[in-house]
Amino acid sequence: MVKVTKVLLLLKNMVYESTSPQEIIRFAKYYRKKDLEVVVILWGPMGVILGKKNKYGSPAYDKKIEECIEMGVQFKCCDLGASMIGMKEEELIPGVQLIHSNEIAEMFLRFREEDQLILTL
Repeated sequence: MVKVTKVLLLLKNMVYESTSPQEIIRFAKYYRKKDLEVVVILWGPMGVILGKKNKYGSPAYDKKIEECIEMGVQFKCCDLGASMIGMKEEELIPGVQLIHSNEIAEMFLRFREEDQLILTL
């Protein structure tokens, strides 16, 4: 059995209408504290909203994402999902990287080939 060293967390759900974003943040912190490499993919028109800076409401997602980034969690935002809602790269929380959807597809393959953990929440 291969030892898990990396975790890929996928968020595609609506930010304020599900618990998925809170779970993503909790899982990211938990796995990072276990010294695993953690990558969070924000994709689809609703998932990418989590990466947008200056959101209003509760919980305070921007602060929580910044805490994760400080811990070493990587946040990647799909350019296709962002473009569908008209979100630009400069609107992202600092540290959230906009990437092409093909890069996400490659990441899926790499994590699977390496027998690493992939979770969709």
